[in-house]
Amino acid sequence: MGAPAIRILGIDPGLRNMGWGIIDVAGSRLTYVASGTIHSVASDDLCGRLRKLHEELARIIAMHAPHEAAVEETFVNRDPQSALKLGQARGIALVVPALAGLPVAEYAANLVKKTVTGTGHAEKAQIALMVKMLLPKSAGAGARGLGADAADALAIAITHAHHYKPLSVRQA
Repeated sequence: MGAPAIRILGIDPGLRNMGWGIIDVAGSRLTYVASGTIHSVASDDLCGRLRKLHEELARIIAMHAPHEAAVEETFVNRDPQSALKLGQARGIALVVPALAGLPVAEYAANLVKKTVTGTGHAEKAQIALMVKMLLPKSAGAGARGLGADAADALAIAITHAHHYKPLSVRQA
């Protein structure tokens, strides 16, 4: 009998598009569970957009019951206004899992890229290709396939599986 599966939620924060991906990890085996992108409407006020991200992410957590969450760290943006808005969306990505009682880890974008592709400066297309190779069932995700934000979120979950001791191991 193998180790029990740990369910990990990966989150790629964004105000317009917040990617999410869920995998199960049992030992070294990774299994795709679900993924998608939460979209907010640019014409809505900021409070409404953040509320939508919060509500949708909370719904996803309630539906899929992950054990842990991982969020990509924000890179520095040249436009202060964009950086501030991204930071607010990232706050939602951190606090919603924490409110659900999940431990939340953070990973630098370069570490995510290096973990999934072998190089810290991989392009989005390379990340998506490797995610599809590591999680073959993700290739058929949704009617439009696996989007870039969802692929990034799955890459974050994969990084968490490789670099972080699962909760069950820490408690053993």
